Amino acid sequence: MELRISELEKDIIKEILNIGLARAADSFASISRDRVLLKVPNMELISAKEVIDTLEQFEQNHEIIQSDIKGDFNGTTLMNFSRLHIQKLSEVCLNMKPPFPEELNDMQESLLLEISNIITGAFVTQLANILKANIYGSPPVHPEKGNLGSSLNHIFDSHPFFQPIIFTVITHFTNFEEMVELPLFLFFDTETFTKILEIIRSYNFYELNN
Repeated sequence: MELRISELEKDIIKEILNIGLARAADSFASISRDRVLLKVPNMELISAKEVIDTLEQFEQNHEIIQSDIKGDFNGTTLMNFSRLHIQKLSEVCLNMKPPFPEELNDMQESLLLEISNIITGAFVTQLANILKANIYGSPPVHPEKGNLGSSLNHIFDSHPFFQPIIFTVITHFTNFEEMVELPLFLFFDTETFTKILEIIRSYNFYELNN
């Protein structure tokens, strides 16, 4: 299945995502107790293999937390926490002091799961309001390292009729003072992306959002 999208439609989708991510950035700022800068999301249509290759690179030096988007849309968010970011959040939220443990402990893992739950929840709620869709985020999980491909099967394999092309948004929540990045990946399967295009192509959507 070939996906066709105009430059105007790309701009509209970017703006929708910016609005949703701005709400998520506000939620993150309240957790990190600092100002947060949000980079404009980058949109790509890439193959499943490219997705896995990219994620394997992040897995080497990040802890990845996954939350699935369910309901009218089939998607996934992956938040990538670097060691430096985990240390800062551990200091701010858990009152931990250096030296920090080499491996993620139970309290730190719970903290990352809760942060992901708050940020993803804020983003999905805003996205549902804008697109008038019945969607919700599932409780976040911490996939076992090396098992991310399996955890994304619902995106790759749930609709075999469609080509395994993933709509990917990569953005960064950037800590204002130390410029510590928190990459967020957002995946939709091809059928969901088609639904989003149908929504933004509707007359009502254009009229209500001009």
